[in-house]
Amino acid sequence: MNILVTGGGGFLGSAIATKLVERGNSVRVFGRNRYPHLNPEIECVQGDIVDSMAVTKACQGMDTVFHVAAIPGVWGKKELFYAVNVDGTSNVLEACRKQRVRKLIYTSSPSVVFGHRPLENANEDTPYPGSYLWHYPETKAIAERMVLEKNGCEGLLTVALRPHLIWGPGDPHLIPRLLQRAQMGRLVQVGEGTNLVDMIYIDNAVHAHLLACDALGPGLGGKVYFVSDDHPTPLWPWINRLLERMNIESVRRSIPYPVAFGLGAVFEFVYGSLGLHAEPRMTRFLAAQLAKSHYFDITRAKHDFGYSPVVSSEEGFERLIEDLKSHPAN
Repeated sequence: MNILVTGGGGFLGSAIATKLVERGNSVRVFGRNRYPHLNPEIECVQGDIVDSMAVTKACQGMDTVFHVAAIPGVWGKKELFYAVNVDGTSNVLEACRKQRVRKLIYTSSPSVVFGHRPLENANEDTPYPGSYLWHYPETKAIAERMVLEKNGCEGLLTVALRPHLIWGPGDPHLIPRLLQRAQMGRLVQVGEGTNLVDMIYIDNAVHAHLLACDALGPGLGGKVYFVSDDHPTPLWPWINRLLERMNIESVRRSIPYPVAFGLGAVFEFVYGSLGLHAEPRMTRFLAAQLAKSHYFDITRAKHDFGYSPVVSSEEGFERLIEDLKSHPAN
Protein backbone atom coordinates (compact mmCIF):
# COMPACT_ATOMS: atom_id res chain seq x y z
CA MET A 1 0.00 0.00 0.00
CA ASN A 2 1.24 3.51 -0.84
CA ILE A 3 0.81 5.82 2.13
CA LEU A 4 1.48 9.53 2.68
CA VAL A 5 2.04 11.01 6.15
CA THR A 6 1.76 14.80 6.37
CA GLY A 7 3.84 16.21 9.18
CA GLY A 8 5.87 13.03 8.83
CA GLY A 9 8.98 14.54 10.38
CA GLY A 10 7.30 15.34 13.68
CA PHE A 11 7.00 13.28 16.85
CA LEU A 12 3.81 11.42 15.97
CA GLY A 13 4.16 11.59 12.20
CA SER A 14 7.63 10.05 12.11
CA ALA A 15 6.56 7.29 14.52
CA ILE A 16 3.58 6.46 12.29
CA ALA A 17 5.76 6.47 9.17
CA THR A 18 8.34 4.21 10.81
CA LYS A 19 5.74 1.67 11.87
CA LEU A 20 4.11 1.70 8.44
CA VAL A 21 7.45 0.85 6.80
CA GLU A 22 7.94 -1.98 9.29
CA ARG A 23 4.60 -3.35 8.13
CA GLY A 24 5.81 -3.44 4.54
CA ASN A 25 4.13 -0.32 3.17
CA SER A 26 5.63 2.16 0.73
CA VAL A 27 5.73 5.38 2.72
CA ARG A 28 6.15 9.02 1.74
CA VAL A 29 6.28 11.89 4.22
CA PHE A 30 5.44 15.50 3.45
CA GLY A 31 6.87 18.38 5.45
CA ARG A 32 8.79 21.63 5.29
CA ASN A 33 12.22 20.20 6.13
CA ARG A 34 14.52 17.26 5.48
CA TYR A 35 14.31 14.50 8.07
CA PRO A 36 17.57 12.52 8.29
CA HIS A 37 16.35 10.70 11.41
CA LEU A 38 13.79 8.77 9.33
CA ASN A 39 14.27 5.30 7.92
CA PRO A 40 16.07 5.67 4.55
CA GLU A 41 13.29 3.61 2.96
CA ILE A 42 10.88 6.50 3.59
CA GLU A 43 10.54 8.97 0.74
CA CYS A 44 10.72 12.57 1.96
CA VAL A 45 8.96 15.29 -0.03
CA GLN A 46 9.56 18.88 1.00
CA GLY A 47 6.70 21.33 0.83
CA ASP A 48 4.30 23.47 2.80
CA ILE A 49 0.83 22.26 3.72
CA VAL A 50 -0.56 25.67 2.71
CA ASP A 51 0.69 25.13 -0.86
CA SER A 52 -2.20 23.35 -2.57
CA MET A 53 -0.16 22.34 -5.61
CA ALA A 54 2.59 20.83 -3.47
CA VAL A 55 0.04 18.89 -1.42
CA THR A 56 -1.69 17.59 -4.54
CA LYS A 57 1.63 16.43 -5.97
CA ALA A 58 2.55 14.71 -2.69
CA CYS A 59 -0.74 12.76 -2.77
CA GLN A 60 -0.13 11.44 -6.30
CA GLY A 61 -0.21 7.65 -6.37
CA MET A 62 -1.23 7.34 -2.73
CA ASP A 63 -3.86 4.91 -1.47
CA THR A 64 -4.03 6.31 2.06
CA VAL A 65 -3.15 9.60 3.76
CA PHE A 66 -2.44 10.16 7.45
CA HIS A 67 -2.94 13.90 7.96
CA VAL A 68 -0.89 14.68 11.06
CA ALA A 69 0.53 18.10 10.17
CA ALA A 70 -0.73 20.97 12.31
CA ILE A 71 0.30 24.08 14.20
CA PRO A 72 -0.24 23.41 17.94
CA GLY A 73 0.53 25.67 20.88
CA VAL A 74 -0.93 28.26 23.21
CA TRP A 75 0.40 31.34 21.41
CA GLY A 76 0.92 32.57 17.87
CA LYS A 77 -0.73 34.49 15.07
CA LYS A 78 -4.36 33.69 14.37
CA GLU A 79 -3.67 33.77 10.64
CA LEU A 80 -1.03 31.04 10.96
CA PHE A 81 -3.33 28.70 12.88
CA TYR A 82 -6.04 29.13 10.25
CA ALA A 83 -3.65 28.82 7.32
CA VAL A 84 -2.10 25.55 8.50
CA ASN A 85 -4.88 23.85 10.43
CA VAL A 86 -7.87 24.88 8.33
CA ASP A 87 -6.59 25.79 4.86
CA GLY A 88 -3.95 23.07 5.05
CA THR A 89 -6.60 20.46 5.81
CA SER A 90 -8.74 21.79 2.97
CA ASN A 91 -5.74 21.35 0.67
CA VAL A 92 -5.31 17.74 1.83
CA LEU A 93 -8.98 16.96 1.25
CA GLU A 94 -8.92 18.47 -2.23
CA ALA A 95 -5.70 16.62 -3.05
CA CYS A 96 -7.28 13.35 -1.92
CA ARG A 97 -10.20 14.02 -4.26
CA LYS A 98 -8.01 14.87 -7.23
CA GLN A 99 -5.67 11.93 -6.71
CA ARG A 100 -8.45 9.47 -5.85
CA VAL A 101 -7.07 8.60 -2.41
CA ARG A 102 -9.29 6.03 -0.74
CA LYS A 103 -8.60 6.60 2.99
CA LEU A 104 -7.83 9.66 5.11
CA ILE A 105 -6.96 9.31 8.80
CA TYR A 106 -6.97 12.71 10.48
CA THR A 107 -5.17 13.49 13.73
CA SER A 108 -7.50 15.79 15.64
CA SER A 109 -7.38 16.80 19.32
CA PRO A 110 -9.64 16.45 22.38
CA SER A 111 -9.29 20.20 22.79
CA VAL A 112 -11.88 20.62 20.02
CA VAL A 113 -14.56 20.02 22.69
CA PHE A 114 -12.77 21.92 25.47
CA GLY A 115 -14.32 25.25 26.29
CA HIS A 116 -14.54 26.63 29.80
CA ARG A 117 -15.71 23.54 31.68
CA PRO A 118 -13.89 20.39 32.83
CA LEU A 119 -14.25 17.28 30.68
CA GLU A 120 -14.75 14.28 32.94
CA ASN A 121 -15.13 10.92 31.19
CA ALA A 122 -16.38 12.77 28.12
CA ASN A 123 -17.29 10.73 25.05
CA GLU A 124 -17.80 11.43 21.36
CA ASP A 125 -21.31 12.78 21.98
CA THR A 126 -19.82 15.77 23.79
CA PRO A 127 -20.71 18.82 21.65
CA TYR A 128 -18.32 21.44 20.39
CA PRO A 129 -18.35 24.44 22.76
CA GLY A 130 -19.90 27.73 21.80
CA SER A 131 -16.55 29.52 22.10
CA TYR A 132 -12.88 28.67 22.49
CA LEU A 133 -10.07 30.03 24.61
CA TRP A 134 -7.52 29.87 21.83
CA HIS A 135 -7.05 29.54 18.06
CA TYR A 136 -5.58 26.03 18.19
CA PRO A 137 -8.68 24.17 19.42
CA GLU A 138 -10.95 26.37 17.34
CA THR A 139 -9.07 25.69 14.10
CA LYS A 140 -8.69 21.99 14.85
CA ALA A 141 -12.45 21.78 15.38
CA ILE A 142 -13.13 23.46 12.04
CA ALA A 143 -10.73 21.07 10.32
CA GLU A 144 -12.19 18.03 12.06
CA ARG A 145 -15.69 18.89 10.88
CA MET A 146 -14.40 19.38 7.33
CA VAL A 147 -12.77 15.94 7.35
CA LEU A 148 -15.86 14.19 8.68
CA GLU A 149 -18.16 15.97 6.23
CA LYS A 150 -16.08 14.74 3.28
CA ASN A 151 -16.53 11.09 4.22
CA GLY A 152 -18.11 9.22 1.34
CA CYS A 153 -17.48 11.99 -1.19
CA GLU A 154 -16.20 10.50 -4.44
CA GLY A 155 -15.18 7.30 -2.69
CA LEU A 156 -13.06 8.88 0.06
CA LEU A 157 -13.40 7.36 3.55
CA THR A 158 -12.38 9.57 6.48
CA VAL A 159 -11.97 9.12 10.22
CA ALA A 160 -10.68 11.45 12.96
CA LEU A 161 -8.76 10.48 16.08
CA ARG A 162 -8.39 12.62 19.19
CA PRO A 163 -5.16 11.62 21.01
CA HIS A 164 -4.47 13.69 24.11
CA LEU A 165 -1.05 14.87 25.33
CA ILE A 166 1.15 12.49 23.35
CA TRP A 167 4.25 11.70 25.38
CA GLY A 168 7.22 9.34 25.50
CA PRO A 169 10.87 9.02 24.43
CA GLY A 170 11.80 11.41 21.66
CA ASP A 171 9.11 13.96 22.51
CA PRO A 172 10.54 17.33 21.41
CA HIS A 173 7.79 19.48 22.89
CA LEU A 174 5.74 18.55 25.97
CA ILE A 175 8.28 16.96 28.29
CA PRO A 176 11.31 19.14 27.40
CA ARG A 177 9.30 22.32 27.90
CA LEU A 178 8.01 21.03 31.21
CA LEU A 179 11.50 20.17 32.46
CA GLN A 180 12.94 23.45 31.23
CA ARG A 181 10.33 25.50 33.05
CA ALA A 182 10.89 23.50 36.23
CA GLN A 183 14.67 23.96 36.04
CA MET A 184 14.18 27.70 35.61
CA GLY A 185 11.83 27.84 38.60
CA ARG A 186 8.97 29.00 36.38
CA LEU A 187 6.65 26.04 36.87
CA VAL A 188 3.72 26.89 39.13
CA GLN A 189 0.78 24.66 40.00
CA VAL A 190 -2.48 26.12 38.74
CA GLY A 191 -5.55 25.27 40.81
CA GLU A 192 -5.87 22.77 43.63
CA GLY A 193 -3.74 20.13 41.96
CA THR A 194 -6.42 17.43 42.01
CA ASN A 195 -7.35 17.51 38.32
CA LEU A 196 -7.19 14.30 36.29
CA VAL A 197 -5.97 14.28 32.70
CA ASP A 198 -5.69 11.70 29.96
CA MET A 199 -2.42 11.23 28.15
CA ILE A 200 -1.35 8.79 25.44
CA TYR A 201 2.05 7.17 25.12
CA ILE A 202 3.57 7.51 21.65
CA ASP A 203 3.39 3.78 20.85
CA ASN A 204 -0.28 3.73 21.83
CA ALA A 205 -1.04 6.76 19.65
CA VAL A 206 0.61 5.07 16.66
CA HIS A 207 -1.22 1.80 17.38
CA ALA A 208 -4.57 3.60 17.44
CA HIS A 209 -3.91 5.29 14.09
CA LEU A 210 -2.94 2.04 12.38
CA LEU A 211 -5.92 0.16 13.81
CA ALA A 212 -8.28 2.90 12.62
CA CYS A 213 -6.72 2.79 9.17
CA ASP A 214 -7.06 -0.99 8.93
CA ALA A 215 -10.70 -0.90 10.06
CA LEU A 216 -11.72 2.16 8.05
CA GLY A 217 -14.72 1.23 5.95
CA PRO A 218 -18.34 2.36 5.56
CA GLY A 219 -19.07 1.52 9.21
CA LEU A 220 -16.18 3.55 10.58
CA GLY A 221 -16.12 6.36 8.05
CA GLY A 222 -17.24 9.81 9.12
CA LYS A 223 -16.70 9.12 12.82
CA VAL A 224 -14.41 10.54 15.47
CA TYR A 225 -12.75 8.71 18.36
CA PHE A 226 -11.01 9.59 21.60
CA VAL A 227 -7.90 7.50 22.26
CA SER A 228 -5.71 7.52 25.36
CA ASP A 229 -3.68 5.35 27.73
CA ASP A 230 -7.05 4.47 29.31
CA HIS A 231 -5.72 5.56 32.68
CA PRO A 232 -6.59 9.11 33.82
CA THR A 233 -3.63 10.59 35.68
CA PRO A 234 -3.51 13.15 38.52
CA LEU A 235 -1.60 15.81 36.58
CA TRP A 236 0.44 17.53 39.26
CA PRO A 237 1.51 14.41 41.21
CA TRP A 238 2.63 12.96 37.84
CA ILE A 239 4.64 16.09 37.09
CA ASN A 240 6.28 16.05 40.51
CA ARG A 241 7.11 12.37 40.16
CA LEU A 242 8.80 13.12 36.83
CA LEU A 243 10.77 16.00 38.35
CA GLU A 244 11.84 13.86 41.30
CA ARG A 245 13.14 11.10 39.03
CA MET A 246 15.08 13.72 37.06
CA ASN A 247 16.53 15.22 40.26
CA ILE A 248 14.70 18.50 39.79
CA GLU A 249 12.96 20.26 42.65
CA SER A 250 9.24 19.54 42.69
CA VAL A 251 6.63 22.24 42.21
CA ARG A 252 6.17 24.11 45.49
CA ARG A 253 4.22 27.20 44.46
CA SER A 254 0.59 27.34 43.42
CA ILE A 255 -1.85 29.91 42.12
CA PRO A 256 -5.67 29.79 42.17
CA TYR A 257 -7.24 29.08 38.81
CA PRO A 258 -9.25 32.35 38.63
CA VAL A 259 -6.07 34.33 39.24
CA ALA A 260 -4.14 32.38 36.59
CA PHE A 261 -7.01 32.78 34.13
CA GLY A 262 -7.11 36.53 34.76
CA LEU A 263 -3.36 36.85 34.35
CA GLY A 264 -3.62 34.89 31.12
CA ALA A 265 -6.17 37.36 29.79
CA VAL A 266 -3.91 40.30 30.72
CA PHE A 267 -0.85 38.68 29.11
CA GLU A 268 -2.81 37.95 25.93
CA PHE A 269 -3.99 41.55 25.70
CA VAL A 270 -0.56 43.05 26.34
CA TYR A 271 1.36 40.67 24.07
CA GLY A 272 -1.28 41.00 21.36
CA SER A 273 -1.35 44.79 21.56
CA LEU A 274 2.43 45.03 21.36
CA GLY A 275 2.74 42.38 18.66
CA LEU A 276 5.11 40.28 20.77
CA HIS A 277 6.02 36.89 19.31
CA ALA A 278 7.40 35.36 22.51
CA GLU A 279 5.02 33.04 24.32
CA PRO A 280 3.44 34.56 27.45
CA ARG A 281 4.08 32.82 30.75
CA MET A 282 0.33 32.25 31.04
CA THR A 283 -2.70 32.29 28.77
CA ARG A 284 -6.36 31.54 29.47
CA PHE A 285 -6.21 28.27 27.55
CA LEU A 286 -3.05 27.14 29.34
CA ALA A 287 -4.52 28.02 32.74
CA ALA A 288 -7.62 25.94 32.01
CA GLN A 289 -5.56 23.00 30.73
CA LEU A 290 -3.37 23.02 33.85
CA ALA A 291 -6.17 23.41 36.38
CA LYS A 292 -9.16 21.50 35.04
CA SER A 293 -9.79 17.82 34.48
CA HIS A 294 -9.91 16.53 30.92
CA TYR A 295 -10.18 12.79 30.51
CA PHE A 296 -12.23 10.68 28.14
CA ASP A 297 -14.26 7.52 27.64
CA ILE A 298 -12.56 5.45 24.91
CA THR A 299 -15.21 2.71 24.81
CA ARG A 300 -16.08 3.40 21.18
CA ALA A 301 -12.49 3.04 20.00
CA LYS A 302 -12.27 -0.26 21.86
CA HIS A 303 -15.52 -1.50 20.33
CA ASP A 304 -15.26 -0.16 16.78
CA PHE A 305 -11.65 -0.95 15.91
CA GLY A 306 -10.31 -2.95 18.84
CA TYR A 307 -8.08 -0.31 20.37
CA SER A 308 -6.37 -0.91 23.69
CA PRO A 309 -3.00 0.42 24.87
CA VAL A 310 0.00 -1.72 23.94
CA VAL A 311 2.21 0.00 26.52
CA SER A 312 1.01 0.61 30.09
CA SER A 313 1.36 4.03 31.70
CA GLU A 314 3.91 2.68 34.16
CA GLU A 315 6.04 0.98 31.52
CA GLY A 316 5.89 4.10 29.38
CA PHE A 317 7.00 6.25 32.31
CA GLU A 318 10.05 4.07 32.95
CA ARG A 319 10.96 4.13 29.25
CA LEU A 320 10.69 7.93 29.31
CA ILE A 321 12.97 8.26 32.34
CA GLU A 322 15.54 5.94 30.80
CA ASP A 323 15.52 7.94 27.58
CA LEU A 324 15.81 11.29 29.34
CA LYS A 325 18.73 10.13 31.47
CA SER A 326 20.53 8.60 28.51
CA HIS A 327 20.14 11.80 26.45
CA PRO A 328 20.69 14.61 29.00
CA ALA A 329 21.64 17.12 26.30
CA ASN A 330 18.10 16.93 24.91
